[in-house]
Amino acid sequence: MNPWLRRGAIAVAVLVLLVAAAIAIGLQLADRKAARIVEVRAQPVAWRTDAQALERGRYLFASRGCVDCHGANGAGRVFVDDGKGLRIKGPNISPGPGSVVAAYQPVDWVRAIRHGVAPGGRALRVMPSEDYNRFTDDDLGSLVAYVRALPPTQGTGAEVSLPLPARVLYGFGGIQDAAEKIDHGRPPQQPVAEAVSVQHGAYVANMCLGCHGPQLAGGRIPGGPPDWPPAPALRPGERSALPAYPTPESLQALFRTGKRADGTAVKVMPFESLRAMSDTDVKALHLYLRSL
Repeated sequence: MNPWLRRGAIAVAVLVLLVAAAIAIGLQLADRKAARIVEVRAQPVAWRTDAQALERGRYLFASRGCVDCHGANGAGRVFVDDGKGLRIKGPNISPGPGSVVAAYQPVDWVRAIRHGVAPGGRALRVMPSEDYNRFTDDDLGSLVAYVRALPPTQGTGAEVSLPLPARVLYGFGGIQDAAEKIDHGRPPQQPVAEAVSVQHGAYVANMCLGCHGPQLAGGRIPGGPPDWPPAPALRPGERSALPAYPTPESLQALFRTGKRADGTAVKVMPFESLRAMSDTDVKALHLYLRSL
């Protein structure tokens, strides 16, 4: 064999071995990471079951993303399926058969919602706890009370199927699970008056952190399929979406229709939840984003 061909063949073989080794190590790390126990010191939050609290819980469930993953009845739904190995289904959180929360104690709800940690201490693979970590105690208690009061519906547990590259990335830290994204020492947020104000808008904007980033600067959506477009910035500057929405009404139109001002559809947004957002929340959110 030609010496150059032989050297090339050896180089290719070495490269293949290195890639195979990296994949094997990544998968091993992913399994170890998924099985780890996350220690969280959480305090239970009291459930309020009065009519006002249940209505607040219903509104939060509808407008803060819960319905997008768990369905309006809480029975769970498939919310990502790219046909290429990435499939994610939210679990049944209603009181019905197959519910994953049937045995939850008060502190378990806090760990799962605020910290992305299951009752046994393992990290939840997919849960927007970085958004919910900032819930006030009253809102968290109202949300839990509403979920517990849902009509029992049959369903199943969560399903998280990742393609090989995503599993390797998870092992090496390129993709994070819910518990990795959170400051577990953050105290509960103090209540803010529900009004068209920057302060209330900042509270509403917490639901945007998971896709648009902790600084709302946009970028690749963590854990999303490769064909998802990057999330735009929600603050003034490069790649900002704000110039397209100069008024609260223009932002509200986006939320209600799922379309930009030019009529084109936005591909990735939780519009089922955003459509349910109150006028006050939309106006406060717009005011806050314009203040950044």
